[in-house]
Amino acid sequence: MAEINLSEQEIVRRGKLEKYKELGIDPFGQAFDQKNKSEEIKNAYKDFSHEELEEKNIKVAVAGRIMFIRKMGKASFFSIQDKEGKIQIYIRKDVVGDSQYDLFKLADIGDIVGINGVVMKTQTGEVTVRCEKYTHLVKALRPLPEKFHGLTDIEERYRRRYLDLIMNEDAKRVAIQRPKIIRAMQEYFDNEGFIEVETPVLQNIQGGASARPFITHHNALDSNFYLRIATELHLKRLLVGGLERVYEIGRIFRNEGMDKTHNPEFTTVELYQAYGDLHSMMDLNEGVIRHCAKKVIGKEIFQNPFDVDGEKIDISKPFRRVTMCELIKEKTGVDFKANNYTLEEAFALAKEHHVEVEPHFTVGHVINAFFETFCEESLIQPTFLMGHPIEISPLTKKDPEDPRFVQRFELFIGGHEFSNAYTELNDPIDQRERFEEQLREKEKGNAEANEMDTDFVESLEYGMPPAGGIGIGVDRLVIFLTESTTIRDVILFPQMKTR
Repeated sequence: MAEINLSEQEIVRRGKLEKYKELGIDPFGQAFDQKNKSEEIKNAYKDFSHEELEEKNIKVAVAGRIMFIRKMGKASFFSIQDKEGKIQIYIRKDVVGDSQYDLFKLADIGDIVGINGVVMKTQTGEVTVRCEKYTHLVKALRPLPEKFHGLTDIEERYRRRYLDLIMNEDAKRVAIQRPKIIRAMQEYFDNEGFIEVETPVLQNIQGGASARPFITHHNALDSNFYLRIATELHLKRLLVGGLERVYEIGRIFRNEGMDKTHNPEFTTVELYQAYGDLHSMMDLNEGVIRHCAKKVIGKEIFQNPFDVDGEKIDISKPFRRVTMCELIKEKTGVDFKANNYTLEEAFALAKEHHVEVEPHFTVGHVINAFFETFCEESLIQPTFLMGHPIEISPLTKKDPEDPRFVQRFELFIGGHEFSNAYTELNDPIDQRERFEEQLREKEKGNAEANEMDTDFVESLEYGMPPAGGIGIGVDRLVIFLTESTTIRDVILFPQMKTR
């Protein structure tokens, strides 16, 4: 067995284990009936006077981690922290008795304890629990990080999230708000008549998005599978099957880089509405964001998570709707919509404007590169970006007025994409041609191109209703609504480099 190097504090704490056992107490375990929470008690009795609380004799039972101790002979103060916050405890030897007070004196910061007592107010007006029964629950063998600095190493905060949650109230706030935001999304979609479903994580076709996949091996089938890069193609099969309105909130895996807005394992909601289109998805997108903001956060104006000192973002107003070509013309004067440039002309424009191109690029790819270079970061207020080139949207219905473009939008907030939506392609002949074009791109070196999904094309041949579809980045929405600044703040256990 490897030798464990212990600090002086760790040696002292371990030395107390035998003392607990001598007292007949398990240092690491017993149940406790936690009837009350810290904030519940403080909010309920903050307006009562000391005399009123003495008269009422309100009994409570709280449990949590000791965060502060001031031992003072025969009477002491300490605070415990539960899920909701902290509350002060007052313990007297003549109230709890010699044996329980001696047990309390073994306590260290970080230990978990249970308190049965009476609500009181101190002379300074702080709502406090006067302990009548002290219960040791768990001995902490390691000291917590130093109180005023906590985990100053940002990497360590994410590696040891459990300590971050103990020491950082904001980390706990985000951890609690995230599932509430997801529940609010479910509530909104359910009220709109959508059904929540589940689709496979392991898929034998790379499709539904443009991304590098993770590859794994299925031993029983002796075959390689992809961890899904999207849920789209399976959800559309359900439209064919007649479910009409479906959504899935689930994990997606893309073997790509990591930064403030990207983690290889992330959460999206994908939703499909039979008989809907691009515009019904816009209404739904605006609606669900406002619903989550109102229900969970209670406001409509937020800081820009990507520029906290910059322009505030207002979601109360109708979101702007603009095409990619309109924005490019605004920023550069180049009008890709009015001019049907050849590939040679498009490459020349790219060179003139210092826009990088790749060997597999078509005119549509050049248009997208212009947008990413000159326009994307300027979309601070919520903006629905429309009019994407067909080449970068292989699953989207063509614009009937200009087949170079498709009926698609991306929602941008703070210069970053939050949602991606289509009037869905349901023409199986067109879909097969798009997949074939993707295969040609893959041959030219585009590792993110879709593969041919013949079963999906076959499903379309049975008839898929006209539909609108949308994918919303749940992690980015949580970043925005909780006013966090990085995806690592809203994912409890983000991927990290091995130490």
